Amino acid sequence: MKKITQIAFAFAFALFLVSCKNTKQKIQEHVSNYNNSVSIKGSGITSTSAKAFLNDNKIEIRIETNLEENDANKLAYKESFPDLLKEMIKNDQISSSLIAEGVKFDVYFLAYNNAILAQEVVDQDELAVLEGTAKAGKETAKL
Repeated sequence: MKKITQIAFAFAFALFLVSCKNTKQKIQEHVSNYNNSVSIKGSGITSTSAKAFLNDNKIEIRIETNLEENDANKLAYKESFPDLLKEMIKNDQISSSLIAEGVKFDVYFLAYNNAILAQEVVDQDELAVLEGTAKAGKETAKL
C-alpha cells in the first residue's frame, strides 16, 4: 500500500509540474488562441491579429479597418475606443490574468493605410480605469 501511495504521489507531482505554465508560455498560448479564434465586430473592421513580444512581456493587438485616416475618424474612435477595449477585456481577448502577471497589451486601431486611429497600452493601471476601479482623476485611451 505504501508503494502505491508513493507512485501515485510521484505521478501527481509530475502532472503538477507539467501543467504549470510560465508567463511566456501563457503569452504564446493567448496569442495563438487569439489569432485562431477571435473576431471583432464593428464598423469598418476588416481583420485583427496578435503578436507576442516575449522579452518585453507584451502582446500587440492590431485591429485593421477599411477606414480613412482623417480627423473625423480619429475623433470618433477616440470616443469609442475605450468601449471596444472594455468589450475585449470582457471577452478575454485582453487577458486580465496575464495583466496581473505583468503583461502589457498594446492595442492599435488602424486605418486602411496602417495609420493609427487610436492606440492604448493596457496594463494594470489602465485595466483599473477601464474596469472602473481606478483612483479618481485617471484618464484612458488617448490618441
